[in-house]
Amino acid sequence: MFRQDRGEIEVLIGHPGGPFWASKDEGAWSVPKGLVEPGEDTQQAARREFQEETGFELGSGGMIPLGSVVLKSGKEVVVWAVSGVVDPAGATSNTVTVEWPRGSGRSITFPEIDRLLWCPITEARSRLNPAQRPFLARLVKNLDRGE
Repeated sequence: MFRQDRGEIEVLIGHPGGPFWASKDEGAWSVPKGLVEPGEDTQQAARREFQEETGFELGSGGMIPLGSVVLKSGKEVVVWAVSGVVDPAGATSNTVTVEWPRGSGRSITFPEIDRLLWCPITEARSRLNPAQRPFLARLVKNLDRGE
């Protein structure tokens, strides 16, 4: 999600929850994302995942395709941008359960996204996972073309 205020573009990014990410900031943030379910197209998946990870539904407004990148893990991330405004304080995320610490046999449950933040493109460049940073330039390019 993005918004524009007096010519400045801000993007909504999420910080991953859980103990592994608790003290990480720069390069740790992400766009809301997830897996495409069988029979689902990437735009449908983006709408569903945004709602699951933020608690906010995307309106029926047009979505701008920003293409894809491949993360270090090998996971392909396909991103769609949509103009909107939400209050990060009202966010609610789905939860995940993992074994922590690994190999301990203990499970913990935590929000997949523990907080959301609106930030200018320049700030998002340092906060986002490095593999996702190309989406920022693609968004700016699309908006400059008036799409």
